[in-house]
Amino acid sequence: MAPLPVAFTAGEQGAWRISAITPIRGAGLEAAPRLAVTTGTDPQPRGAWTLRGVVSNIRYTTAEELAALAARQQGLGRPEATRAALIPIRKTAAWWAMAQDERRAIMETRSRHNAIGMEYLPAIARRLHHSRDLGEPFDFLTWFEYAPGDEPAFEALLARLRASEEWCHVEAEIDIRLSR
Repeated sequence: MAPLPVAFTAGEQGAWRISAITPIRGAGLEAAPRLAVTTGTDPQPRGAWTLRGVVSNIRYTTAEELAALAARQQGLGRPEATRAALIPIRKTAAWWAMAQDERRAIMETRSRHNAIGMEYLPAIARRLHHSRDLGEPFDFLTWFEYAPGDEPAFEALLARLRASEEWCHVEAEIDIRLSR
């Protein structure tokens, strides 16, 4: 898979209306009415802020987990998925000082990150964007889409993930809610 650059720009333009920007840990972001999502070399509108990431190879996931994900995950842009969340996260220096197998043990063996996410498929679609190697202020930008009726399930998913051992290694997180 060739890396796909993606930019999320908050401002006056964009298909998504921003309903809330809530800092969970750390500082928040400037308020804006809309969010534009651009991919590849598409021009980025000017705005209050832009977060960039890259969709690339899957990490921290076994072949069995990838197969299960492919069988259940729905694509983005479904007509009924008129709600979205963009959740930028930065992990601690201690997290990045660990070897990948140590991070995987926390993330999946003990926190069950992938297993929890699978329970909410296909209703909640997601795409992970890596930002750390781009020098961006966050390590990951996770984009979720779901139908309005699936919002309670999305809230339950977030609560379970945030209660896990893995989230002890999050030093910054913002919950940005959107609708179209």
